[in-house]
Amino acid sequence: MGTFNTSFGEGFILVGFSDWPQLELILFIYISLFYSLTLFGNTTIIILSRLDPRLHTPMYFFLCHLSFLDLCYTTSTVPQLLINLSGLDRTISYGGCVAQLFIYLSLGGTECVLLVVMAFDRYAAVCRPLHYTTIMNPLLCRFLAIAAWVGGLTNSLIQTSLMMAMPLCGLHYLNHFFCEMLVLQKLACEDTGGTEAKMFVARVIIIVVPAALILGSYAHIAQAVLRIKSMSGRRKAFGTCGSHLFVVCLFYGSGMYTYLQPLGSYSESKGKFVALFYTVIIPMLNPLIYTLRNKDVKGALWKVLGRGRSSG
Repeated sequence: MGTFNTSFGEGFILVGFSDWPQLELILFIYISLFYSLTLFGNTTIIILSRLDPRLHTPMYFFLCHLSFLDLCYTTSTVPQLLINLSGLDRTISYGGCVAQLFIYLSLGGTECVLLVVMAFDRYAAVCRPLHYTTIMNPLLCRFLAIAAWVGGLTNSLIQTSLMMAMPLCGLHYLNHFFCEMLVLQKLACEDTGGTEAKMFVARVIIIVVPAALILGSYAHIAQAVLRIKSMSGRRKAFGTCGSHLFVVCLFYGSGMYTYLQPLGSYSESKGKFVALFYTVIIPMLNPLIYTLRNKDVKGALWKVLGRGRSSG
């Protein structure tokens, strides 16, 4: 059983959900539906944020980035998953696997940082309302957005490089529906404790540190909201921040469960279903969670629809 990660001619077979053949058709139908809703919902947010001047605010600027991020993130894995579930093709080349690993790590890391940026925006809006427009000026917003993308890219470069340096051997089967890093690590031929420790530290930095910063910002937000005497004001503040906090809990909760457990404890069977949650469900829920109770987005949607009817 020789090493094969130096040979780009040899690829992998993605097992996917073939060990549960009775679920494949059901998963194919539901995932196709959820993917369509993800494309529609996130594209709608991007279009509305561009068209309606009322949505030209820092909050929607960052929400546009999150929507674009979710479109890319889910598209990096779901189309291949649907092909896998249909039974047409379960293979992926070594180069394709490395590219997919790099892309999804980069996008996942970017979302970790972007959610911190969005928490800071909510902190400024609630705790510093009189200085909000001065603090969250366009130049700072662009800088923070770029920093989120650069942070995700840097994290991915580090972890993908460490992963590619590991000698892999054995059967070319990945018990997953995409090139999940932890599944690839289990194919390592030799003791890679040092490399695994470095990768674990990188995951802690990109997951735990942002989560701690977000919780800290929301502790300050909660204190500020409780000082608001008006019940309607409290309700509005909790409504605005509660949606973001819910997304944070979903995203970081599934991320911590997957990436912060010891490699020996990682269950590939359970991991596949958890991965469905953060690659399919969360990107679909984000547009609904952020906009379902948002009057500005509803108003922008009706305005665009009304304009379309009048022009028709």
